Amino acid sequence: MDIGAENAGSGPRDGQFSQRSARPGLAEAYVVWALLAGWAVIDLVTYSRIEPDDLYHVSHGGLAGGLSRALVFLNFPAAPAAIAIVVLVADRTGWSWPHALAIALCAVIVVPGVVDQAHLDAEWINGVPALGLVIALVLTLRAGRGGWGEPRGDPIRIAVAVVLGILALPWMFALVGVYFPGSHVVYHGEPRVHLGEHHGLEGYLLVLTALLLSRQLPNMRHATALAAYLSLMIAYGVGNMANDAWYEQVVKRGWIDWRIPSVLEPGITWMWGLVIVAGAAIFVTAFRQRGNQAATHPAAPSPSSRTRPR
Repeated sequence: MDIGAENAGSGPRDGQFSQRSARPGLAEAYVVWALLAGWAVIDLVTYSRIEPDDLYHVSHGGLAGGLSRALVFLNFPAAPAAIAIVVLVADRTGWSWPHALAIALCAVIVVPGVVDQAHLDAEWINGVPALGLVIALVLTLRAGRGGWGEPRGDPIRIAVAVVLGILALPWMFALVGVYFPGSHVVYHGEPRVHLGEHHGLEGYLLVLTALLLSRQLPNMRHATALAAYLSLMIAYGVGNMANDAWYEQVVKRGWIDWRIPSVLEPGITWMWGLVIVAGAAIFVTAFRQRGNQAATHPAAPSPSSRTRPR
C-alpha cells in the first residue's frame, strides 16, 4: 500500500542525491491553492446571499457575512493545509525565517477560541492565521512550479477521494446554498443538513490536500515530518467526516441516538486516540520512508573512476 514516500531520502549519503529527489515539484501545491481559493469565493457568495438564520452559527448577512465566513475558512481548514505546503516548499528551497513565520502564524488556530464552531463570525484574531496563509502563498509563488509528483499509488488515492466524495455530496450542495435531495427534511425544527459550510466537508478538503501533496514525498530530501503530518491529516479529516455524516445521516433519521464523538479540537478522548492510531497506521503502511533514494539508485561512476583496460 505504499503510495507516498517509498524510497524517499532522509538525508544526503556520500554527498549525492538522485536528480529526482533533489528538488520536489509544487504542481500539487498549486492545485491545493486553487481549491482553497475557489472554496473561499464560494463561501463569500453563499454567506452573502443566504440569511444567517438558514446557516450555521453566524450572525452577519450580506457582503459582511460573506467576507466574515471566508476569513474564518482561511483559518480552518485552510491554515492546516498551508502548513503542509510550507514544509514542502521549504524542502525545495531550503528553510528560512519566513517559512517558520508562516507556520507559526497558521498554527495559531490551535489556540482555543480562535476558531469556535459555536461562533463562526470573524474576529480580529482570525487575521493572524490568514496572514500566515498569505506568507505561505508568497513563498510558494517564489519557489516556482517544478513538476508533478510520483504517480505510483494514484489508483488508491483516486479510490479514496471518490468514495469519500460520495459521502460528502450533501455537504457540497450545502456549501453552494442548495439542499441535496432529502437534506431539507426537518429534524428538531431545523433541516437535517443545514446550508453553508460543514466540518465534514472541511475534513474532506484536508484529506484531498494530503493525498495530493503525498505525491511529492518520494522527491523530498527530508520527507519524514511531512509524511507524518499528512498521515495525521488524513485520519483527522476522515474522523470529522465520520462525526458529521453519522449525526446527520443516522442520528437525525431517528435510527440511533448514539453519536460519534467530535474530533474538531484535540482532546484526551478515545476518538482522538483512534485518530492518532489511524494516522500512525497510514504513515507506516503508505507514507513511511523506505531508505535513501541515492542508495537505491546509486549514481553512475565518473569516467575517471572506472577501471581502465590494461
